[in-house]
Amino acid sequence: MPPRAIVSGTISFGLVSIPIKLYVATQSQQVAFHLIHATCGTRIRQQLYCPYHKRTIERSETVRGLEVRKGRWVTLTEEELEAVDAEANRSIEIQAFVPLSTVDPIYFEDAHYVGPGPGGEKPYALLTEAMRSMDRVGLAQRVHHGKEHLVLIRPHEDALVLHSLYYADEVRDAASIAPRRAAKPRPQEVQMARKLVEELAEDAFAPAGYKDRYRERLLATIRKKAAGKPLPEPTEPPTAERPIDLMEALRASLGRGGRRPPRAVRRKAAGGRRAARRAG
Repeated sequence: MPPRAIVSGTISFGLVSIPIKLYVATQSQQVAFHLIHATCGTRIRQQLYCPYHKRTIERSETVRGLEVRKGRWVTLTEEELEAVDAEANRSIEIQAFVPLSTVDPIYFEDAHYVGPGPGGEKPYALLTEAMRSMDRVGLAQRVHHGKEHLVLIRPHEDALVLHSLYYADEVRDAASIAPRRAAKPRPQEVQMARKLVEELAEDAFAPAGYKDRYRERLLATIRKKAAGKPLPEPTEPPTAERPIDLMEALRASLGRGGRRPPRAVRRKAAGGRRAARRAG
């Protein structure tokens, strides 16, 4: 079944206008659980409850509201929200073309495929080829679901992809997490770390080489339980390992492609170090 467009619109740059359609580009494969009443095995139903009237209400009785100060709410009806939405420019107008390398991945929020609309095949191909040949991506703004999104448009194979981006004030400052120069590494440590990075370096990102092993274990457990098979006993969670010397860890990692030895080997080595300290 061919993909179904979720919305139609236009992309414009300069005086060129391109009819487009948006398609969902990704889908999560995470296992989604429902809440079940443990006593009877029935799936529970969540309800809307008004603590003032002390009763369950219908969704049709609700409106959207924003707290402007403590206890003071401003509410808007769907009609009022639609009036605000109607004033927005529906065209996705590219405002700048920049190198993709200058956009930090922390700004990326989600992704949609962009396909040409009726009569838009040639300008669509023109924009795709121009950006690819110049190694540039387009920055624009798009109104959707009551918000003006910052978006990035880039070529991907023979198509375009539209990424929603976070605005600058939506990205938290990392300085409080990792203060600059809080623990400056020594030159020898940097040199050995670079060698380890080189051992693990690959020419390109190959997403097919990564699997969700937790999901595989979870589904295997669900299949076993559904078939009435016994499940393994839970094991003790791994304990936190003691801090190790950074240079020692780097030296031990080099030559192994950065892979850690099996847990049993690490435990045996740790036991040997403890015995040596006691003997000393």
